[in-house]
Amino acid sequence: MEALRPVARTLLRDRAYAAIKDAIVAGDIEPGAVVRDAEFAERLGLSRAPVREAFSRLVDEGLLESKPQSYTRVTPVVAAEVRDAAAVVGAMHELVTRAAVPRLRDVDLDEMRVSNVRFAAAVQAGDVDGALRADDDLHDVLVRVAGNRAAAATVARYTPLIRRLERRRFGEGGSCRSAGLHERLIEACAAGDAEAAARVTAEIWHTLGDLADDDTH
Repeated sequence: MEALRPVARTLLRDRAYAAIKDAIVAGDIEPGAVVRDAEFAERLGLSRAPVREAFSRLVDEGLLESKPQSYTRVTPVVAAEVRDAAAVVGAMHELVTRAAVPRLRDVDLDEMRVSNVRFAAAVQAGDVDGALRADDDLHDVLVRVAGNRAAAATVARYTPLIRRLERRRFGEGGSCRSAGLHERLIEACAAGDAEAAARVTAEIWHTLGDLADDDTH
């Protein structure tokens, strides 16, 4: 039985998925761009099968759209879809925040503080990728501590739709108010006030949802 190792295929699929998703979110593959499995397989050093599986997952998640026997291409940034995604992701973050606050340890709070320092520094420096990574790291502490796998999966699925627009706005010099909101969130978490923390979380994600009203195409 030692020779039966299907995990390798899954890892290749996941590698292709992560690489293509990151490129779409970063804007390296622009909305409307046609993607081809043969081309991406060559660029990633993979066979076409895991790339096709990655494409299928990205279609399900709304980052790609496909017409059978015709094309697979990057979806446009659609205001209504971004607002819907922000509402869903925000609701999941409120849920995990309420569950996580009573369980947070000092080390978790310290991790959130360090992430927010990195976030503020990245925003100040105009480092869009660094800011979004730090933002994810901060909120991921609460997702991890809450231990709600369904909520974590929902956040992972829909956050890229928001990040794509958020990254573009930051890259165009858009302002970001989240560093101060993060500080309020951390203060509420440190005080053990789950409801206050949830209210700040709702405010953070409402702010992100508002991005959809400003500039989409």
